[in-house]
Amino acid sequence: KNTVPQAASLLLEKLMLLVHIRPLPAGSGGKTPPPAPGYYDTSCFKRGDLLEVPRTLFIHFGIYLGENRVAHLMPDILPSITSDRRQIQQMVTNKRLILGVIARTASVRVDTVEDFAYGGSILVNHMDRLFEDQVLSNEEAARRAEKLVGGTAYSLLWNNCEHFVTYCRYGAPVSFQTDKFCETVKMIIRDQRSVLASVLVGLASIVCLGVAPSTTLPTIFIPFFLWMAG
Repeated sequence: KNTVPQAASLLLEKLMLLVHIRPLPAGSGGKTPPPAPGYYDTSCFKRGDLLEVPRTLFIHFGIYLGENRVAHLMPDILPSITSDRRQIQQMVTNKRLILGVIARTASVRVDTVEDFAYGGSILVNHMDRLFEDQVLSNEEAARRAEKLVGGTAYSLLWNNCEHFVTYCRYGAPVSFQTDKFCETVKMIIRDQRSVLASVLVGLASIVCLGVAPSTTLPTIFIPFFLWMAG
């Protein structure tokens, strides 16, 4: 019986949506304007640099291609239902993203730095320290990214935005975020009492506070989901 791994995978998919989903202000009509061009100083970026943008729970990654362009992998339903490049290239909406996660489809797309980062802070080549001598040349990283532009399969555990950039820059598709998540799940499973305790604490927090802080969401919902599935 593999209900626990399946539950963990499903939960991770739900949580990883927070990496991409953008809050829509009231009265916006479903659209949020991106930062104006020039919001980021791209003069310090080099072609082939690995860019990462910390989000609420996870990190979004991309490869800088030069001239204010970033290649990055995002869940998207459109590549599986149309070949219209103009339509696909339009900014990915939350609906397209969610349907892409459900259908396990995505696209490696090229966007401006502003659209890629969407107001978040950008770290440059921050992962290089983890790979030491495995770093490929910047030009090789950029060429790999450009070759992969287009529709692709999507998996939050096996083929997400981090797998894409680590393959391009280091030659090996890995995701430290999902590895860390899986280790956390294993620790939780080892102690069913802590699972139940976390569930109760999480529910109590929601009841007493109305809403749980974003930093405690994994603590509350991961044990709850696994407990219910187990």
